[in-house]
Amino acid sequence: MMNQMLTTPAADKAAISLSFACAFHCLVLPVLVSLYPSVMIAGLQDERIHFALLVFVIPISFFALTMGCRQHRKLPVVGLGVAGIIILILSALLGHEVGGESLEVTGTLLGSGLVACSHVLNFKLCVSSSCGARHDC
Repeated sequence: MMNQMLTTPAADKAAISLSFACAFHCLVLPVLVSLYPSVMIAGLQDERIHFALLVFVIPISFFALTMGCRQHRKLPVVGLGVAGIIILILSALLGHEVGGESLEVTGTLLGSGLVACSHVLNFKLCVSSSCGARHDC
């Protein structure tokens, strides 16, 4: 149980960082490409980056949110994270084809924000939870 208490905050922080990486990729990269066209050569504008980030976001979020929920028992926090992940997946799979780049960026920002918020709440609830000090929860 002690290992869980150490890894859940680390997983929350990793998921928050990855969520911000998604948002950063969607917001800053178009500006960089317009200012420095050579960025396109580096492959940073490739759509596969969204899928690569999802490969990390999904398992880390699942781990952190389920372990955190076992401590604080607040299921809406998990629901918020799941909603964000679903929006991220739909944005990566359908956003560009269905609504163009603007819908993809909007969906990615919304999904990333929801995932980050769920992990911030999860982290705060785990820290303030009475289970944080006990090992018998």
